Amino acid sequence: MTERSTKRQKELLDYVDGFIKEHGYGPSYREVMSALGYKSVSTVAIHINGLIDKGYIRKRDNSARSLEVVSAQYGNGAGPNNTVVNSKDASKEKWLVGAVRERFESYKQSADPGVLDEIYVLVGSLKVLGFEAAYIATRTELGELIKR
Repeated sequence: MTERSTKRQKELLDYVDGFIKEHGYGPSYREVMSALGYKSVSTVAIHINGLIDKGYIRKRDNSARSLEVVSAQYGNGAGPNNTVVNSKDASKEKWLVGAVRERFESYKQSADPGVLDEIYVLVGSLKVLGFEAAYIATRTELGELIKR
């Protein structure tokens, strides 16, 4: 872990860390590709291999969703942004992501512009509150929802 990660690798590391905290398992390469706007899965693999080589993440085995962030790099429970992970914040994030999901489902049923406005506000709240991985994932999902 003597080498520093690149900006894209840092973004990927933050996303993987947040995804694992939210879901309890690692993201697939396709999920990373979609969430971070990569053009191919091979680009994701290149960045992940770079993070593995630098010691920031590891694969538990050769199965899907086996990525894990090496927590020893942060020390004392601190996350990738050098902030201590607060379980209270994690519950707020989980609640907020749940509220976004409910609005997504409601909008799919009704196409009500008021619900779409609520989604924008909730997704923006994720960004403001510093829940970066959840923000990236829901922003991507919002973009896909609007394209339909």
